[in-house]
Amino acid sequence: MYAFNRKKGDSLEAAEKELLLSLTKSYDLYHLLLLLIVEIVDVAEEKIEIARQKKIPTREDLNPNTKLIENRLVKQISLNRQLKNYSGKANLTWRDDSEIPKRYYNILKDSAIYKDYMGSGKKSFSEDKRFISRLLNLILTEPEELESVLEEKSIYWNDDLDFIAVMVDKTLRQFKENSTADHRLMPLYRSPEDEVFVKKLLRKTILNSAKLEELIGSNTTNWEIERIALMDTLVMQLAITEIMEFPEIPVKVSLNEYIEIAKFYCTSKSSTFVNGILDKIVKEMRAKQLFRKTGRGLVGEPGFDEKKNIEKK
Repeated sequence: MYAFNRKKGDSLEAAEKELLLSLTKSYDLYHLLLLLIVEIVDVAEEKIEIARQKKIPTREDLNPNTKLIENRLVKQISLNRQLKNYSGKANLTWRDDSEIPKRYYNILKDSAIYKDYMGSGKKSFSEDKRFISRLLNLILTEPEELESVLEEKSIYWNDDLDFIAVMVDKTLRQFKENSTADHRLMPLYRSPEDEVFVKKLLRKTILNSAKLEELIGSNTTNWEIERIALMDTLVMQLAITEIMEFPEIPVKVSLNEYIEIAKFYCTSKSSTFVNGILDKIVKEMRAKQLFRKTGRGLVGEPGFDEKKNIEKK
């Protein structure tokens, strides 16, 4: 929505194409982060091999602790067919940015989680999985260089790292000790309805932008619509569209979602402002019957008794 408003003259089709491309790029990042975990462990294996090739290797060089490079979860990820196929087709690799996995290996090697893991006498898949989850968290505690590289690779990744890291962590938790190379990673869309949702939300918001601005303007006392920050306006437009166009989504869910979005993308005071204006707008829309909720969307609506509804079912 922001890009569409900044690029004057863009068509609805161009905006939709841009949206779907941004989602695909997020999915690229999802696979790239999984590859980074494998690459960090590959660096550890390279270090072991280099040490073994010394002219006068030490006893430790000849008998290294191989617990990290034998991590079973990492082996499953590296052999995963979906990861291989997708990253191959999308040309995703750390080959040209090899300093990143090397840097994170060095950070890892000096960390407490590494020392605890390598020094533990335990050997279990659950411990391997827990360690890799901690490695992912470690990457996110020092993201500066990674973010810099990602920004150079794609403008679509500026805001995606934290969110995609959550998806990667969920993926790691889904692996089991007996998972094969055919273990399914997360899909781009959870269901066909998700793709329909994003397209419809964008299209309806753009097509009804004039009416939405009028609705916002009539509920912003002492504020002219032109004086409201663009991002605040867009967040409210999307929230109103979702409330009006998706009867199965409860109003409270939509409001909470867009207030959180305002906290992330707008100014420090925007979430309070957006919350107050949307609350007034929802009351007006209810009074004028501008939306109708059904099914799960009825939760929280006036006169809806959730307990009775559950008992009835």
